[in-house]
Order: sequence, then C-alpha cells, then structure tokens
Amino acid sequence: MTTPPTDGLLFEVAPPPTPVERLMLLADQYVAHNDTLDRLLRAGSQSEPDAYVASAQRLASATRTAIKAVTDERLYESHELSDAVVRLQQLAFLSSASTDHRLPMARTLTALAPEAAMSCADSIAHEIRRRRWSTTDAPDHQLTATQRTALWEIACGHVVATRSLGRQYVHYRDERVLIGTLRSLEANALAERVPNSASSAYTGGPLQDRVRLTAAGTTALAAAISRPTTARPPGTTPAPAPTAATTATRSH
Repeated sequence: MTTPPTDGLLFEVAPPPTPVERLMLLADQYVAHNDTLDRLLRAGSQSEPDAYVASAQRLASATRTAIKAVTDERLYESHELSDAVVRLQQLAFLSSASTDHRLPMARTLTALAPEAAMSCADSIAHEIRRRRWSTTDAPDHQLTATQRTALWEIACGHVVATRSLGRQYVHYRDERVLIGTLRSLEANALAERVPNSASSAYTGGPLQDRVRLTAAGTTALAAAISRPTTARPPGTTPAPAPTAATTATRSH
C-alpha cells in the first residue's frame, strides 16, 4: 500500500489567543451584540426574544471560556485579579439573564459589557506585567500614544464613522479620535469599518459604520498594554536603594 505524501497535509495553525486578547475579542462580541439589539429597538422589531437569545447565550459561554483562560494562567491571587474575575462572572450572569427579558431590558443588561471586558483585560495585563517578565517579541506595529488611545476607544465600542455631503466623520465618546488617526489605523490593517452596523445617531437617521479592531489590531493593543513599562533584562532586578542610615554613615 502506497503511503500518501504528507506535504499537502501540513499547515500552519494559528496560536490560541492570550487571555488578554481573548478578553478584547469578547468585548468586540459584546459590541456587535449591543449594536444588533440597538438596530432591533430602532426598527421596533416584534421578533423578540428569539432575535437575540442565541447571541446572548453564546456571549455567556464565551465569557465563561475567558474566565477559564484567566484562571488557567495561575496568577497570584491579588485583589485586582479577584475583582476582574468577579466582573467577568457578573457579565456571564447578566448575558444569560438577558435571555429571560424583553428587548429593552435585555439591552440594558449588556450595556456596559464591552467596557467591563476591556477593563478586565487591562487588569489581567497589569497582573501579568507585575508577576512575570514578558518575553513576547515586539509586535509588527509599534503604536504611537494616539494610535493606542484610538484602538482602546474602538475596542470599547466608542467609535463610529459616518458620511455626509461627501465628507467622512468620526464620532467618539470619551477620548478624541480623529479621522486622520482612523485612516492611519486602517492603512496599517489595525482597524476596519463595518458598514451600516451601528444604530443611527437620531430617530429616522441613517445607520452608522461601527469601527472595530482587526485581528492585527487586537494583537497590537494587547501587546501594548501587556508590555513591561521598563526595559530590564529578564531575570534581573534593580539594586536596592541605600537606606537612610547607610547614606548618613557614608556622609561622615
């Protein structure tokens, strides 16, 4: 019997997302879910609750998966880590509970989920920075402070884009995001627009384009917040500062 060649059977498998990346992807899922509910509310949809139950159930499952990914890291049990896990457990509960409510209340229960998931991602990244030295290679895209801020706002679901009279506009909620910044992120394949996916800004208005992170954008932002703030070789610690008594002795 002839053994088939193995060359065609080999393929590159993408590594699984890190816990921080997984939480950012979770935030993106919540943004898309909330956008769907907003469109249903504006359209006065009568198809509830079936229109969003399956999505909410998937979110609850994805949140529990993210919790397991965090606990599998076996980080030191700090207050910040405990709080992040509790917030994620609350998200899973609220997502599951939203399936028992009609559309307006279901939307309320997941309203703050994207920001909560991103806050947890930041907390987990901070704990990893404190407990370990990151040996991750530098990402392909070195972010400027402006780009990093814009990516964070996008990940939280705070940025949409519109067109009017041939001009493009960016609408943001907290930190300022300029159209030039968005274009630079798009040019580097770090962000993208999803046409007509976000609710209109006013009753009867046109749908807006949700701006979201690409896979590369998620990786770049996760690396940026996970990277140690000081460049110190792995395995080394700074020399302890001299005590007041030692300093006083040497001054004589």
